Amino acid sequence: MSSPSPQTAAPEASGDGEGGQDRGQALERTPLFGEHLAAGARLIEFAGFEMPAHYAGSPRPVQEEHMAVRTACGVFDVSHMGQVEVLGAGAEELLQRVLSNDVLRMAAPADDGEGRAQYSVVCAPDGGALEDLIAYRFSDERFLLVTNAANHERDLHWLRAHAGGFDVEIRDRAADYAMLAVQGPTARALLAGLAETALPGRMRMRDGVLAGVRVIACGSGYTGEDGLELLCDPGDAVRLWRSLLEAGARPAGLAARDTLRLEACLPLHGNELTPRRSPIEAGLGWCCREDTDFVGAEAVRAARRQGTAERLAAFRLTSAGIPRQGNPVLGGGEVTSGTHSPCLGIGIGLAYLPAERAVPGSPIEIDVRGRVRPAEVVEMPFVTKRSRN
Repeated sequence: MSSPSPQTAAPEASGDGEGGQDRGQALERTPLFGEHLAAGARLIEFAGFEMPAHYAGSPRPVQEEHMAVRTACGVFDVSHMGQVEVLGAGAEELLQRVLSNDVLRMAAPADDGEGRAQYSVVCAPDGGALEDLIAYRFSDERFLLVTNAANHERDLHWLRAHAGGFDVEIRDRAADYAMLAVQGPTARALLAGLAETALPGRMRMRDGVLAGVRVIACGSGYTGEDGLELLCDPGDAVRLWRSLLEAGARPAGLAARDTLRLEACLPLHGNELTPRRSPIEAGLGWCCREDTDFVGAEAVRAARRQGTAERLAAFRLTSAGIPRQGNPVLGGGEVTSGTHSPCLGIGIGLAYLPAERAVPGSPIEIDVRGRVRPAEVVEMPFVTKRSRN
């Protein structure tokens, strides 16, 4: 999913297709832009939006926002994300065709209103990863897809291009929602204090009311911590944001969101996921159900059966230094994401390596701006809930 590179508290021009934008184009703003200004946010260009990288008030804002999420509760404005609604008697059948996961495993909402959410990859016919997204199922004939910001228009085109013959309507809903991510070990307790309805479980979703605001709440996130992602009417976003801050959530920017997702080894489209890489190479075979015959299934099946020349691996430096995206690995391979881990206090990263070297315990060397840095392949993730402190 989407997040910036934190290296200078600003994204590089990659990320889930979300990096660059023609500098001559006006940047979009989320409904919370004024709140970010008032909080002293450092604003950056990201996915065509003017977004907060971090907030003022401390000498090490990214690290402090990161640790607030690891130890308590942070809230992110992720209203740059896109939404696509798929409606009609053929909605389930269409999504089974274009999404890698098994849509049939998402049961329709139960009597208590709790429905399912599901992570999937969108593949090209050759198995390359075009997108990763989360689907919400409201009924047999209504789904909502949460897309990466800069891939949103392409996703819409892809869905419409494959909709022929299906009884569906595809609606662009990106302008109809603001989106907040409330994450951290105390996030659920904080949200429960504001909720007028029950909170959904992990990868479950439901309509509800929080702080007097109607929301679609989903038990998902991009930090490796517990929490919810909330969709609301853009006109209600400021009220909801302020209520969350008053309840004790700390505002966190996209730079911290990236260090958090990297410690949790969550892939970023444009870095770990690209049209040149199959989900099998990226370690996402668990969300690919080739027997559904999704677009690209045959190529994914072949990659699973035959193996791949390279695989995504996590590594940590064993000396000083901070790895960066694009750093070459000596003997073959390339870093896809790298940062300084606030929890571990060392340089960490993800890299595609020759399959025989992508094994925990394997020593590697990385060229970091002309200096060779020793590193070791390690198990994913870097940080678990038990080790976050």
